[in-house]
Amino acid sequence: MVAIAVSSPGVLEVTRQSEPAPPGPGEVLVRVERAGICGSDIHIFHGSNPFARYPRVIGHEFAGHVVAVGSGVEGLASGDRVVIDPVIACGHCYPCRVGRPNVCSNLEVLGVHRDGGFRDYVAVPAANCVAIPPNLPIEIATLAEPFSVAANVLSRTGIDAGDTVLIYGAGTVGLTVLQVARLHDARCIVSDVDAARLERARGYGAALVLNPRSTDVPAAVRTENEGLGPTVVIDGAGIPTLLEEACRLISPAGRIGLLGFSPAPCNVSQQQIVAKELSIVGSRLNRRFIPQVVQWLAEGKIKPADMITQTIPASEARAAFELIEKEPQNTIKVHLDFAH
Repeated sequence: MVAIAVSSPGVLEVTRQSEPAPPGPGEVLVRVERAGICGSDIHIFHGSNPFARYPRVIGHEFAGHVVAVGSGVEGLASGDRVVIDPVIACGHCYPCRVGRPNVCSNLEVLGVHRDGGFRDYVAVPAANCVAIPPNLPIEIATLAEPFSVAANVLSRTGIDAGDTVLIYGAGTVGLTVLQVARLHDARCIVSDVDAARLERARGYGAALVLNPRSTDVPAAVRTENEGLGPTVVIDGAGIPTLLEEACRLISPAGRIGLLGFSPAPCNVSQQQIVAKELSIVGSRLNRRFIPQVVQWLAEGKIKPADMITQTIPASEARAAFELIEKEPQNTIKVHLDFAH
């Protein structure tokens, strides 16, 4: 049995997992089958995730089947296929009371604050398990968590068919935001410095793709929305200068959603924000959107199968991490296979 942990920044260990303990009250024991490597896993590996504690079994995008059920659990049985919501909230603090468990004051995220899903067996709260419909392949269900992050940010900004959305970044975050925005029939523009990523964005429905190394992005989007600029900007890159640019190019009454982040300060004009009456919102993780995303996937409303660019045995996790870092142009979502 395999477990993949970062024992300290820069040290990735692939070890044998000991026999799992029975699930506790309210928990189920899940046999992990597939898991996706996220950029935040890479950040934990490098020591640049400010929320992680070491040593840590990483992994928060994973799916499998239930092998044991703890006391008090209803609605789940051994053999059920499930995808896991990694957000564990207390349920009683102010954010939880107002429906924002993703920013719970006692938040624990699997794979960050608590050992995660990069292992053969993991006990998780039953409340965090979302059933996978019979027609949905396990590998596609594993994509539900990254798509829930996109659904969350677009719920924060609002999104509809009348919007023009500028998305900074065409990595996994940008591509999932793009697909969810297109699900709502919004017009989408994507900016990225990588030509291969921009071509992928075009394939997922971007009406316009821009490379800021060769194109003046603010000038290129100036004619959008009857000359007012995009109505929504989503920053998935987290580069401080982009927020300043977004405030300049966005339409009056526009909405800016921040997914990426940097500890560095940025120069944002209060005058721009007030004059345009902009809404600037942060977005973290997901606010119980995984059931909705699973339904979208099962109904074929989003078809992201080709986002899985590589599937690598879990025992070869080091090679998977190396691939992502050395060949980002050739990877979108790299999956670890725990089933074989």
